[in-house]
Amino acid sequence: MSLFGRKKEEVTKIGCCCAGNLTSEKMTAAEETKCCGGIKVLGGGCDKCHELEANTKAALEDMGIKEAVELITDFAVIAAYGVMSTPALVIDNKVVAYGKVLKKDEIIKLYKDARG
Repeated sequence: MSLFGRKKEEVTKIGCCCAGNLTSEKMTAAEETKCCGGIKVLGGGCDKCHELEANTKAALEDMGIKEAVELITDFAVIAAYGVMSTPALVIDNKVVAYGKVLKKDEIIKLYKDARG
């Protein structure tokens, strides 16, 4: 399937800071900045997106995890993830939920399923 004239794999690589070409130096920098993984909330900046961001931060705090939650409002990046309905939650570059505001308990379950 193509998205804006490019194959999905190409769009995903371009959306990353390393453009899919990781060297050991870039991998270290990517791990530090969490650009090639991490937790992201995708949305246009509406109240629902901010609510999902807040619920995600609260869920991480409840689990005792100190990790940043990035709010992405760039629709080109959102489209690169294949998300057409926001807000969406992304864990380690995998969309785990979209189209609704998740509660803390739902986020905790999705986090544990994604990371074990």
